[in-house]
Amino acid sequence: MVAFLRLALRRVAMMPVMILGIALLVFVVLQFSPVDPAFNALGESATPEARAAFAAANGLDDPLPVRYFHFLGQLLHFDLGMTVPPSQPVFDRITAAFPLTVQLTFLGLILAVVLAVLFGVTGAMYRDRWPDQLFRVLSMAGVAIPSFWLGVLLIQQFALNTPVFPTGGYTNPADSFSGWLTTMALPAISLALPVSASLARLVRTAMVAELDRDYVRTARGNGLPPLLVIRSVLRNALVTPLTVLGIKVGYLLSGAVVIEAIFDLPGMGKLILEGVTGGDVALVQGTVLTIAIAFLVVNVIVDLLYLLVNPRIRTV
Repeated sequence: MVAFLRLALRRVAMMPVMILGIALLVFVVLQFSPVDPAFNALGESATPEARAAFAAANGLDDPLPVRYFHFLGQLLHFDLGMTVPPSQPVFDRITAAFPLTVQLTFLGLILAVVLAVLFGVTGAMYRDRWPDQLFRVLSMAGVAIPSFWLGVLLIQQFALNTPVFPTGGYTNPADSFSGWLTTMALPAISLALPVSASLARLVRTAMVAELDRDYVRTARGNGLPPLLVIRSVLRNALVTPLTVLGIKVGYLLSGAVVIEAIFDLPGMGKLILEGVTGGDVALVQGTVLTIAIAFLVVNVIVDLLYLLVNPRIRTV
């Protein structure tokens, strides 16, 4: 336990440094954007004198390092700037949109893990037989299909041809949980299937390797129940897929941004699209930074879970 706490504290202590690096990267990239913040903020009244006054008032004429430290100071106070007129705090827009992205990512993650374990374990138990061959074909197809294209196909089939689900929109779970599930079903499936396909292949490979070990043959020879053997094997086999899960969560977060635009969900994807099309640098900067930090936090959590399920690494 002491070794685990030491490694966990080491992971957590690195987070502020990585957040500073992420903030620097996002800030520098967007500073070279061709968008003129003064013109976007002032609109038709953007005369040369007004633009010069706006730049002086907002520090746009300051050197890049000065603007970066000013940006960090704003971050410490959760101030991400204001959107272009009609002006609204970027932080308020993100706090309203981010929960939906978290909901979609969480649903996609749960569905992807369940399908990956189901297909991977079944394929390993029926190795080189028809269930295994079928799941191999399905997993290769799932990896090859982009989530946004899958989303369009699902809308065509299950919202237009067979109107089981809506084509888009969002229902708050506080208003109607069944309505929320209905609106989130197709986006979650679109997001989860490509991830579950790649994870299922990892689970199958790890399960096959574990099933060939001596302790499994000994357990079977001693007459242990098959379900007990599979549970023990699965726990050991999931160590390797768990190391990839953090990267997959990042894929789910980024994929959720695209899926939200396809299904007209008012999440972070809609904010990024709004910021890009409207030339709102502050909105794009805030949303991208939030998603990047969320990805970092998820990876740290996955690292801690990996330490819990794999005690051998605690001695490193």
